[in-house]
Amino acid sequence: MNTAQFFYRCATFTRENGKVALADIYNPSHTSELEEWFGVVISLADGVHTLQELLDYLAGRYDSAPENLKETISSVIDRLMEGGMIKLHDTKVELPYYLANPVEELDIEKAKKLMEKDGYVYH
Repeated sequence: MNTAQFFYRCATFTRENGKVALADIYNPSHTSELEEWFGVVISLADGVHTLQELLDYLAGRYDSAPENLKETISSVIDRLMEGGMIKLHDTKVELPYYLANPVEELDIEKAKKLMEKDGYVYH
């Protein structure tokens, strides 16, 4: 895992009720809850932080970071990439409006119009 790369989400999400879940912007009440590590990574995948910054942030949440933290996050990143939910890039990536924030913070009609204009297809 090249920790100098920036990571960004390619899926709409929600943080309702303190849980991160994938959200369907065309049917916001339909969500798919994510396992905790997946939700953390998706919610932090803003395109302006590197994988190293993610690791540093997560390690800082512990008095003593777990020995396998890097391996765990590497596995989570790989699985999210395989699912098309995140991507990596060598430079910062500006997220489109509809991916920049949780769906509950979006103007849904504006988001839908921009998604259609961009040809965005949710997987």
